[in-house]
Amino acid sequence: MKKWLLAFIVPALIVGCSVNPVTGKNELSIVSPQQEIAIGEKNYRPSRQSQGGDYYLDPSLQTYIASVGQRLAAVSDRPDLPYEFVVLNNDVPNAWAMPGGKIAINRGLLLLLEDEAQLAAVLGHEIVHAAARHGASQMTRGTLANIGLVTLGVATQGKEGAQLYGMASQVGAAAWMAKYGRDDELESDHYGMNYMAKAGYDVQGAVELQEKFVELSQSRQAGFLDNLFASHPPSTQRVTENRARVASFSKGERYRERYQKAIAQLKKDAPAYQAETAAKKALAEKQGREAIKHLDKAVAHQPDEGHFWELRGHAWKMLEEHENAQKAYTTAIKKNDKFFSPYLARGVLLYERGQRTAAERDLRRSYELLPTPTASYYLGELSLQGKQYDQANSYFKLAAQSGGELGVQSRQKLQALQLQMQPQTFLTVTPAVSRSGYLLVKVANTSPRAMDRIIVEVSGGGASKTIRLPAVLKANSTVSINTGIAYMAEAQLNYRVRALKAVLLD
Repeated sequence: MKKWLLAFIVPALIVGCSVNPVTGKNELSIVSPQQEIAIGEKNYRPSRQSQGGDYYLDPSLQTYIASVGQRLAAVSDRPDLPYEFVVLNNDVPNAWAMPGGKIAINRGLLLLLEDEAQLAAVLGHEIVHAAARHGASQMTRGTLANIGLVTLGVATQGKEGAQLYGMASQVGAAAWMAKYGRDDELESDHYGMNYMAKAGYDVQGAVELQEKFVELSQSRQAGFLDNLFASHPPSTQRVTENRARVASFSKGERYRERYQKAIAQLKKDAPAYQAETAAKKALAEKQGREAIKHLDKAVAHQPDEGHFWELRGHAWKMLEEHENAQKAYTTAIKKNDKFFSPYLARGVLLYERGQRTAAERDLRRSYELLPTPTASYYLGELSLQGKQYDQANSYFKLAAQSGGELGVQSRQKLQALQLQMQPQTFLTVTPAVSRSGYLLVKVANTSPRAMDRIIVEVSGGGASKTIRLPAVLKANSTVSINTGIAYMAEAQLNYRVRALKAVLLD
């Protein structure tokens, strides 16, 4: 390896070296503990919003889960992290941890567990991911893969990784919920069992949890558990290692009755959520009436679940019964006014019905809760209609990052905005020489709109001047302007011409 390359890489490795608080091993990390906490704080709410929002029908369940989580966090290797625990209103059985101790568990996973010891196994595992800085490690690996070690060395010299932290939070923004490596998973199992034992739980719950996941991964239910298995892949090795460690722990508590009491509302509402699943299937198959039938059952069983009402809105809209759709979306918002999705759905419907002022209110509220590409696109449209071009440009840039037709339309809007805001960028300016020996400037308008008051700059051969075109330049046309500058052959390579300004005509 060349010496100059080593000179860049070595400082990076020194700056990025940190001790894993759980294992005590030295590890490379470009994210400091303080930055790690800030990343978790910043992303916790939008991540919850994007995955169904917080479960709100039984506030006591949130309190219970938080109490179990804090009991385990208190005996962890990083008890001073600002831990938070929340149940998400999501039927996919999953749980995840963000940097800094921000942890979530879906109601769908709670229904698969049997007692508090198994719950402690899940939460203990997630706490280790946070305490051992696995998210920071994922971001480090993701960033290195994207920018390379040479850039890492340059960026970290004398800056304590500040530039890389910013890049890590972008490049590796979802790394904490990506598929963890085998070592991270085994580490979380191992130390999670330690936390369980310290908190007084029976570690057999961790064995049962992994046995359950392996069994489910091999069954027909595997597709339903894809999200869980993507971030926490089960394996017989994990089961074997957990079983081998059980004998080294004293028998702890299971708290089955306490757990079953805590999830009583979830179990009671299970038929309603099953009806919701059937309704989603009907909607995917464009069967609006069938979806309504299933949602009637869901609402009859649990009328306070906002998700059911929002789905009713989708079904009514599919059937082109827009008044009913709007009423359903409004009911969903009344049931849960802290979730972005029904605001977005009602805002789009209002926009399509020509009620732009009301639509903007809903779309802005949705965007405040979660800045989605869809909300960005429609807010961009509204800004464009109000001739707020800079604001429209910002909204369309976010929407353009999405795939599909929305992304294509947003990129087309951005191009139109660039023409509106910087028409000169659509002018092609090249130098030429007249028969009489003067420098010419050929200006081509490549846009679909005519332009006026075009100003170009010419420099080279020791001379520099700006020239205003004397007439309107039509769309897709070219004009040659004599600059009055005597062409100097020896300065040919130094001549530079560029468009400075233009005004777009309607």
